[in-house]
Order: sequence, then C-alpha cells, then structure tokens
Amino acid sequence: MDVTLHLAQDPEADELLGRSPLAALVGMLLDQQVPMEWAFKGPRTIADRLGTDDLDAREIAAQAPEGFAALLSEKPAVHRYPGSMAQRIQQLCQYLVDHYDGEAELVWKGVSDGGELLRRLQELPGFGRQKAQIFLALLGKQVAVRPVGWREAAGAYGEEGSFRSVADITGPESLVKVRAYKQEMKAAAKKKQ
Repeated sequence: MDVTLHLAQDPEADELLGRSPLAALVGMLLDQQVPMEWAFKGPRTIADRLGTDDLDAREIAAQAPEGFAALLSEKPAVHRYPGSMAQRIQQLCQYLVDHYDGEAELVWKGVSDGGELLRRLQELPGFGRQKAQIFLALLGKQVAVRPVGWREAAGAYGEEGSFRSVADITGPESLVKVRAYKQEMKAAAKKKQ
C-alpha cells in the first residue's frame, strides 16, 4: 500500500495508515465506541510506543497480554477500552500470523471476487459484516483494491459519491459530510424508538 489517507486527520498517523495494511486493519478494528480520528490515530500511537515505524503482526501477537494492554492504557489511552481492544488486536494479529503468514495485505492481495474478499474480511477477529463491508469499501474507493463485484459486496458503503463511512473520508469536508450522515441515521433510529 502506498496511498494517502485522511482518517486520523493527523499527518503522521495518516501516513502510517496509507502505507501499512496492518495499521489500516488495526485502525478499522479500533473504530468503535470512540471518535473515528481517535481510532485511526491508534496504530501510530501503538507503533510509537513499541519504538518502531510500523506494526508487525508477529511482534504484536507475541507480546505478553498484560504488557500489551498496559501499552494501550498509557495516557493518552489508545481506546476507551484499552484492555479489551489490546486483546482484540492481538487476536487479529495472531489470526494474520496463522492464516496469512503475518502479512495483512494477503487478506486482499490477488483476490478476484468481491464476495470472497468480504468473506475473508468477515473471518478476521473483530470484523462483523458491517465493519468488513466498510473496510472493503475503503479498499475499493481509496486503495484501488477492486475485485469484480466489490461495490456490491460492500453494500451501501460501496456506492459512488456516498458519505456513509470512513471509506468516504478524503479530507476535512468529507469528514463533515460523513459525520452529518451518521447523526441523521442516529436521529432517525431514535425517532423510530
């Protein structure tokens, strides 16, 4: 990967996300119950605290769980729930070691069918259908990973010109549009209740 992403709204964090498939997956994993920018800044924070310029699935999977949780808990914490997210990140990294030789990019590299890529993403620990579809849309829209049928597999998140998720954020203006869309959806859901 060598793309420019604007998910963390922080140049150093976004630079890592744009060149590191594992950092992008970890950022997506962290993107729940915290502001998106906080989640996607997490991989840079983890790399800095590990004293490295990138994330390594083997290294993270091999960390002592208590030590890795402490690393994520240091102030400022990487996530609102640093202990449980440390465990999830280690599970993701161990899965990548076991199934993709520790190389996150192999999850999508050479996959020719959007449905197959969605299935692979859903198999990742911590990735349900919605998170997998959003990440698939991010790959298609911003990383040029476009197997046949990727938009259909990504569902509404794959629609061209939409502003539904992180897949659509290319700068501050699109971030505002995605936030507005999410607020509309929350308001509509609240109104239904």
